[in-house]
Amino acid sequence: MTRLLKVEGLVTRLRDGAAIVDGVSFDIAAGETFALLGESGCGKSMTALSLMRLLPDGIEDHSGSMYLADTPLHSLPEREMRDVRGGRMAMIFQEPGLSLNPVMTVGEQIAEVLALHTGLYGDAALVRCIELLTQVGIPDAARRVTEYPFQMSGGMKQRVMIAMALAGTPKLLIADEPTTALDVTMQAQVLQLLRETQQQSGMGMLLITHDLGVVAENAHRVGVMYAGQIVEQATRGQLFETPLHPYTQKLFAALPDARRSGQPLAAIPGSVPPLGSVVQGCRFASRCDRAWGLCSEQTPAWSEVADGRGVRCHLYVHGIEGGERRKKVRDKRQRLFEVHPPAHSENLLRIDALQVHFPIRKGLLQRTAGYVKAVDGVSLVIPRGHTVALVGESGCGKTTLGKALLGLNPITAGMVSFDGEPLSEVRRGAEMQMVFQDPYASLNPKMRVAEILEEGLTALGIGGDSQERQTHIDSLLDQVGLAKDSKWRYPHEFSGGQRQRIAIARALAVSPQLLICDEPTSALDVSVQAQILNLLKSLQEGLGLSYLFITHNLAVVEYLAHEVCVMYLGRIVERGPTEAVMRNPRHPYTQALLSAVPRIDGTGLEYVRLEGELPSPANPPLGCHFAPRCPQAMPVCANKFPDMTPAGSANHSVCCHLYPLQPN
Repeated sequence: MTRLLKVEGLVTRLRDGAAIVDGVSFDIAAGETFALLGESGCGKSMTALSLMRLLPDGIEDHSGSMYLADTPLHSLPEREMRDVRGGRMAMIFQEPGLSLNPVMTVGEQIAEVLALHTGLYGDAALVRCIELLTQVGIPDAARRVTEYPFQMSGGMKQRVMIAMALAGTPKLLIADEPTTALDVTMQAQVLQLLRETQQQSGMGMLLITHDLGVVAENAHRVGVMYAGQIVEQATRGQLFETPLHPYTQKLFAALPDARRSGQPLAAIPGSVPPLGSVVQGCRFASRCDRAWGLCSEQTPAWSEVADGRGVRCHLYVHGIEGGERRKKVRDKRQRLFEVHPPAHSENLLRIDALQVHFPIRKGLLQRTAGYVKAVDGVSLVIPRGHTVALVGESGCGKTTLGKALLGLNPITAGMVSFDGEPLSEVRRGAEMQMVFQDPYASLNPKMRVAEILEEGLTALGIGGDSQERQTHIDSLLDQVGLAKDSKWRYPHEFSGGQRQRIAIARALAVSPQLLICDEPTSALDVSVQAQILNLLKSLQEGLGLSYLFITHNLAVVEYLAHEVCVMYLGRIVERGPTEAVMRNPRHPYTQALLSAVPRIDGTGLEYVRLEGELPSPANPPLGCHFAPRCPQAMPVCANKFPDMTPAGSANHSVCCHLYPLQPN
């Protein structure tokens, strides 16, 4: 294959001298996808910005070379670089909401690229804009081309970003976490689009991600990055069959799945070291259980262990394999965690036909013109000590349901009982707490950790004097794995995983029986996610907690949940034990969700593409809500919403006309 990009010894530094990208080398051929894999803060995005020559103020390319074909990007004048950027080389940024101009229509923004790199203007540019939006799967593109970014969902904004990147017909596409904020179904569509475009145009792609499943399904070769350096490079097959570097091995061991449901995940202790803090020695040594004296004294050199495969580790420079040791550590870890079913089976929370409708008000007098049916007749039960997972696409009503249980959203109709008592008679703040998706946004930045944890105790009158509460706070921090003296620090002084631990400690402060966890791991790296999942599992076993776990990460569901409820447009369409739903999904929507999950073992279902967008909850379809997008829809689906019917195995049921009610 023709080499498209070559990067040699790239060093990107802060102006005070600390290296962010330190000696990175790789190449990409035409038609090839090269994935940069690693935790947040390891330098992946900064490598991409160096290639695009878009580094922020205070950061500069210090040394090294970058060639796009025969063009030296590192020495190209900015005037010529503007022709390369967006034309021969384009980038899809991680956050489309921040990358799109809010005061320009999406058509105008794509037309800018066309005018600069293809010379198209006027009607010809408009036609091409519509073609690009149609190509990336945006319905009714002729109308959408005149809309602004705020009028589109997150998935549609990401597709607009892809259309802009493809408008200049680039030879190299840099995709920086292109699916991080998307639902699993939207993620599958975006990745499928990128693969199809690559096959048609032969472009090369640099894929930046921390998702091993995405790497497994899309990359040809992989570079594993840690603390500014590539520590392992291999083909996809080599990496997934035999990862060499201890860091890569720990990333794989941290992945949640059903096979590890009775075992602790191998979380990586600590975090990526601060810039410039490791002057000599291996940068992973402080977190590595296989490190020895040499690792902190001498920086490991790059070792070629096979044709085109290399690793930066003293284990391979000195010929130490360590396979038997890895096996002993793994066997010991598996014995630490055994499956213990919850001791109690009585129901803690029961929800019957719950509705949460929000009025749509119009006109000068603000009359009610309709309702947004966010939650529309949901029934479920959470036994003591159990985890019930609530899964579905964004906008299906999962978070609204969780907030309604806490009284943060008013309940329109239905019955909710907690421990046999009506919810209205329960002291909700003391019995139920919520762990929110974004710990940074949910923690007061002006309060120390001690003040954050004491606030709930004071509000509910729990605990004695201040000294007793501080003792309780120390115990809470110890429970969630944080040092006691960290209570005098502010939220911004912690990592993302540590902030989520603080949020969990705050929820536990009042000794609740039920935790409502709203996407608590969605923004975390796989290693930090493993720490949080281990913590939640150990707390459940130790304290007998029940969880309503709201997520769209089905791998986490397989690992943590006892039961799964699949939600679509405000209603439960399938429920059952985790193994039954995951291994034998019955509803076409559940089948589509599971087929969209990227898996590293290649055992996924055949991909089922969902056409169209999620209907508006203000105007849901008359019959089955899923019928307009269902590949198996029948005439009856358009007229009648199906009843919940048994789906074969015990406690497994589904709302679908494909499974008619059986006579008694």
